Amino acid sequence: MSVDQEITVLGKVTTAFGIKGWVKVYSHTEPMKNILNYKRWLLKINGQWQPFNLRGGKPQGKGLVAAFEGIDDRDAALALSQTEIGILSSELPELENDEFYWFQLEGLKVITIDDQLLGTVSRVFNTGAPHDVLDVRGCEGSVDCEERLLPYVKDVVQSVDLEEGIIRVDWQPDY
Repeated sequence: MSVDQEITVLGKVTTAFGIKGWVKVYSHTEPMKNILNYKRWLLKINGQWQPFNLRGGKPQGKGLVAAFEGIDDRDAALALSQTEIGILSSELPELENDEFYWFQLEGLKVITIDDQLLGTVSRVFNTGAPHDVLDVRGCEGSVDCEERLLPYVKDVVQSVDLEEGIIRVDWQPDY
């Protein structure tokens, strides 16, 4: 792998599944089975990204299972336990102009429409509601050290500027 290629983490191999080399997979994609659309996965083994070709994958119970070329028994599958799953960021589908991947929002500064720094986005998540949530944590220069959970909705998020690293919000510090 070239070290200058960007990698996006899509999930994690949790453990082996069965005796024929299959693994259980935890997926960050939405819906979770979308991770199976990528046929070449990168697994982070001993700190190094290594390519694995997917030979199969399917929903299993409440999760997913997958099989890789060259991994044919339980011991080989167990050796992949707790490894991150990534793909080259260039393989991600193109988004519309006003859409963003969660990982693109993490670390951005969150500034109110009256120029108060609330903090930076530590993570984005979904609680099952029809909208995502920005977890904003106070940082150096912010109005305070509070953690704020802001709904990612049109009325709150006014703009996102990836180049400037700023999310502009209609949100007051005392909400």
